[in-house]
Amino acid sequence: MGLCFEDFTPGRRFETPGRTVSDEDVVAFAELSGDRNPLHLDDTYARTTPFGGRIAHGALGLAVATGLFSQLGITTGTLVALAGVEWNFRAPIRPGDTVRLRLRVAEQRPLQRTDRGLVRFAAELVNQSDEVVQEGVLTELIRTRPVPNA
Repeated sequence: MGLCFEDFTPGRRFETPGRTVSDEDVVAFAELSGDRNPLHLDDTYARTTPFGGRIAHGALGLAVATGLFSQLGITTGTLVALAGVEWNFRAPIRPGDTVRLRLRVAEQRPLQRTDRGLVRFAAELVNQSDEVVQEGVLTELIRTRPVPNA
């Protein structure tokens, strides 16, 4: 069971293991999303761009970030919903890059419904060189700790 709303005190930090973004991931994401821009799929074309080679879709990075978050297990069984995303793209993710997610609880806000609250996580997706490639805020609706029967 994951952590409850009360456990996410502001300032608390988490970090995921790394995940390598493969060429196959980029191709599969292009097919899934329908975004077949040659910047992601065509080596010859991509070498002519300011990036100098193929890069992963920005949305693929965000998807990997949310997957890494989930794999931490800190909200398994307590997550109600992803309530919001504010996201910025800082640097390209290239096939072969290994990324990991750093999280810091930025804010914890109880709601009128006493069985859940909002937690805002400041998030940084960093590559193998510790360079921030994407960052933002992930807001999650998380269950509160059940009140034992008196």
